[in-house]
Amino acid sequence: MPSGRGHAISIAAVGPRAGASGPSLTGMPEARRFPQARRFTQGGVATPHYLASATGLAVLADGGNAVDAAVAANLTLGVVAPYFCGYGGDLFAIVWDGRLHGYLGSGRSPAGISLDAVAAESPTMPVLGAHTVTVPGAPAGWFALLERWGTRSFGELAARARRYALEGFEVTAPAGEIFEGCRHLYADFPPWLAVYGGVATGAVLRQPALARTIDRLAAEGPAGYYGGPVAEAISAAVHAAGGTLAPTDLGSHVGSFVAPLRAPYRDVEIAELPPPTQGVTALEALRIVDGAPLPPAGAQREHLLVEAMTLALADREQYVTDPAVMELSPAELLADEWVEARRDLLDPERARATVHGAGTPGGTAYLCAADGDGVLVSLIQSNFLAFGSGVHVPEWGINLNNRGSSFTLDPTRANALAPSKFPMHTLIPAMALRDGEPWLVFGSMGGDAQAQVHLQLMAHLVDDGADAQPAIDAPRWRVEPAAGQLMIERRFPGTVLDDLRTRGHAVNETRALDSGMGHAHAILRTRGGYAIATDPRAEGAALGL
Repeated sequence: MPSGRGHAISIAAVGPRAGASGPSLTGMPEARRFPQARRFTQGGVATPHYLASATGLAVLADGGNAVDAAVAANLTLGVVAPYFCGYGGDLFAIVWDGRLHGYLGSGRSPAGISLDAVAAESPTMPVLGAHTVTVPGAPAGWFALLERWGTRSFGELAARARRYALEGFEVTAPAGEIFEGCRHLYADFPPWLAVYGGVATGAVLRQPALARTIDRLAAEGPAGYYGGPVAEAISAAVHAAGGTLAPTDLGSHVGSFVAPLRAPYRDVEIAELPPPTQGVTALEALRIVDGAPLPPAGAQREHLLVEAMTLALADREQYVTDPAVMELSPAELLADEWVEARRDLLDPERARATVHGAGTPGGTAYLCAADGDGVLVSLIQSNFLAFGSGVHVPEWGINLNNRGSSFTLDPTRANALAPSKFPMHTLIPAMALRDGEPWLVFGSMGGDAQAQVHLQLMAHLVDDGADAQPAIDAPRWRVEPAAGQLMIERRFPGTVLDDLRTRGHAVNETRALDSGMGHAHAILRTRGGYAIATDPRAEGAALGL
């Protein structure tokens, strides 16, 4: 990481705070009018698929609480959007019930895996295949959340998901494009191709084997997944593909409730999850920016946000992994002295910060829910890249994650592959509080983009005072560590793009409303209830009562 100390200045020198004359969303034409977030009085839900949102709303309408609604929506998402999440992935959540609670549902790498053995097969950590499979943490997470807060049984909440799996649902055009793209990605995985290879727009997708898994979970709870025939079939599928995951790896899985990390940004406090997630990365970037007001909307603002984010991503690559082996703790990475040193590296005129890492792709589904009693849920669940590893368990319809692909085969790096180790996770549900009370529930899918979306949303919502929906609609950028590029949506004015290039950013334009910029959703607490927003980059819905 370059020092840049000879020419660096503080953010304080770059200009006054924007927004004195009203919200100003970066790069958007003044004439464009955004819809406001939808207002509800008794709660609601937002997810990246309308069927999942409808499932969550039905639970709320039937008297269930926000946790019931979130779990039910997630179970449906795993059926109708298996390219985002599913029954072979991980789960993370933050819940407010009068206090903040975090849940880490990451699985570990197999006890029998070896860095040297994987390196003998591949020069870099594979993106797909058996070696990328870690123990799925989501099923245990669903039951952990319901045991603590749920008012409905798993079977009740899974009823719609089971019906969609057994009877099928029609594949929309956006989903059809994803299935088509995935046929090439998973061309070397015959069991996956047998189920999904022919799926196209307008088709009715049925997944009866997945319905069997739902039935078993409803009848036996997590023990029916982490032991017995399901665990044995998962292990057999991984071994058949050349991996080492054993039934004992699944049987030893345990999720954990944790205290979220909290850090100030302007007049709010942001809550994120601790490692192995990159929540500390989002907080570090926000703390770097929090040193002084942002400049007005334009290239200078985006340049400083990008540079702050890149510095935080560099620290993620250097330090964030399984917390048991981290060299620096989250408290050290968020300490005033550390953050100020990073802030001093910012150059308002030139792109200087760099990230040395492979980057992490995004799949993932983020969702949020709220109820009339004030219970709030920020939940994210993922197979990682699209359907995950490509290893499909045909007897049970489970697509196994490829979360292990975020490991590195460089033994000197913090996130080096090792047995029974948590990989660095991109999954970060979040909340923001004002005066100790929840103000905003938010998050996004998108791999590396997740922390970056958190930073950009806070700039719009807090610095500009924007409403939640136009803040989510606004154009975004994404630092791409692997390519050393700044991916940026075309909706930014050309003058901003030209200015960023002049400052040294390797700008690569993407289409408008690019899915790679993440699917963000948010619930804003208001005096009259809730304002709920959903991302136009997905086919979701913000629904409420």
